[in-house]
This record gives sequence, structure tokens and C-alpha cells, in this order.
Amino acid sequence: MNNLTHLDTNGDISMVDVSTKTATTRTATATGQVIFPADIYTAIKNADGMTKKGSITQTAHIAGVMASKRTHELIPLCHQIPLDGVKISFDYGDSHHAITVTATAKVNHKTGVEMEALTAVSVACLTIYDMSKALSHDIVISDIKLLTKTGGKSDYANQ
Repeated sequence: MNNLTHLDTNGDISMVDVSTKTATTRTATATGQVIFPADIYTAIKNADGMTKKGSITQTAHIAGVMASKRTHELIPLCHQIPLDGVKISFDYGDSHHAITVTATAKVNHKTGVEMEALTAVSVACLTIYDMSKALSHDIVISDIKLLTKTGGKSDYANQ
């Protein structure tokens, strides 16, 4: 378990000490999907994402950005970091009746932003579910994952 950064040598939970690290520009991009029954997907797309509650993607965009800024309050051992930017996009996928959410978080700091990007995607997907659940409960949130990260000790790209 020595490779797990949130455990000390005794196996006790420990927040990583980043005080001696150098601040670098770090980015992370994550993605996830909200998959709908075909008829519900078509209705949402034909309405440009508008429901009685308002715009699905505009609301999810705001929710994702807000969530990324509060990641440290949700994930116990995450550092509070001063995000420089969060970009979120939504793509309709006709072949699989899904809205794909992609979020990129950026910071110049001593620790990475993977959790902020993943949190943005997760909450945006949950918001899409919430905004459309009156149409159907047969909605699946799927494939939330980290795509890339840059900065820090190493870069990463999901193959």
C-alpha cells in the first residue's frame, strides 16, 4: 500500500503534504455520458435541451462549474485549490441516445485538478438526470472517467 498517496507508512489516512512541491500549470479533462431511452433522447434533442424546468445543458454547465470549485468539500482529502478555469461542453450522440459531458479544469498550483474535472462531469451528469427525470427514470449515467492530465510529475492520456 506504499503507492497510495493518502496512506502513511502505518497505513493511516493522511492528506498529501504539497508544501515542498513547485507550482506548475496543471490541466485535467474528464468525460461522462447520460444515456436516454431513444424516444426521450429525441424529444430532448428536438427541444434543444429545453424542459419545463429550463435548459438542461445550461443548468448542468453551471452546476458542473460550481461543483468543481467545491471539490475539496466533497472529497475528504482533496486540497482546496484556486482554479484558473473550468470549461464544460455537451455533445449529443444520436447513435447511442446520449449526451456526453466533457470538462477541463486548469490551475497553476502544487497539486493536480483531476478530481475537480471528474467532479464537474459527475455533477453535470447528475443535473442532466435531475432536469429530465420527469420524462423518464430509465436514464443511465455512464463511463465517467479521466481522459487526460498534464503537469506535475507526469502526464496521462487514457488510451
